[in-house]
Amino acid sequence: MSTSDDTGTDSAQTPDDRTRVAVVDYTVKAEVYTSYGADFDPEAVNDAVRRELNASLPAGIVVERNGAVYAAADAVTTAEAIDWNGLVSGIDVAQILADHAR
Repeated sequence: MSTSDDTGTDSAQTPDDRTRVAVVDYTVKAEVYTSYGADFDPEAVNDAVRRELNASLPAGIVVERNGAVYAAADAVTTAEAIDWNGLVSGIDVAQILADHAR
């Protein structure tokens, strides 16, 4: 099983071993922060969202910090079939914000 570290790189594979299959917008928008009326560390919040997203993916698929989705050769078809917007919308952003308020 491969895992992604906090820098957004896949620790089990090099970029040469993977295929870029998508770009996913996982970052929390400014309007969301405003609606909560508190001060947050946006980088920490977005990293937490990305960690949850990566934790929910099958082995061999990783979302990097820039939103690029890479898949190992044996996971390309699986990665291409993922409903990325649905996956992102299922993340509990409210809880992540609660954990990262300043």
